[in-house]
Amino acid sequence: MPTKIDLKKELKHLYNPSAKQVSVVEVPEMNFLMIDGTGDPNTSQAYQDAVEALYSIAYALKFMVKKGKSAVDYAVMPLEGLWWVDDMTRFSMNDKDAWKWTSMIMQPEFITAGLFQEALRQVKKKKDLPALSGMRFESFYEGQAAQILYFGPYSDEGPTIERIHRFIVEQARRLRGRHHEIYLSDPRRTAPAKLKTIIRQPFD
Repeated sequence: MPTKIDLKKELKHLYNPSAKQVSVVEVPEMNFLMIDGTGDPNTSQAYQDAVEALYSIAYALKFMVKKGKSAVDYAVMPLEGLWWVDDMTRFSMNDKDAWKWTSMIMQPEFITAGLFQEALRQVKKKKDLPALSGMRFESFYEGQAAQILYFGPYSDEGPTIERIHRFIVEQARRLRGRHHEIYLSDPRRTAPAKLKTIIRQPFD
């Protein structure tokens, strides 16, 4: 029987924050599957292609490890997104066409670059996914950040984002890096009002 690990439980402080108050976390360096793109995620085919490719590789890796020598079973981690514009003072929920993004899924520490390349090879043999060519396996360090769990449609996140930014400013700190979201719900199966999203903002 494969050994089962629960990454969400092990990283509870990062993936299960309070919905009532903003919390401060130290986000360590972790490995991710990543794809970059631009444009409104609601209308961009490139974004949909990226999500499909990320999940295809994430599940291929999961089953490779489960059936391999290490025989470890784990749940695929949630989809995450970094969102930004060149001038972050002009970042707006109302102008998503101008957004740049990195769509990504965190990987356990025992997933290696070699395993990633093998998963790519296997998936390419089975599926013609245009976003696979732009995928990379890369470490990402975020450091100190403020976050909160948000319930509701993505289009209504504005006040919650402002709340996090206000919290950081009130601590006499400065916003840094990119707007970060972690999607705990599947929008294809969840009513907009019940969507659960972690909203995170790194700061100095």
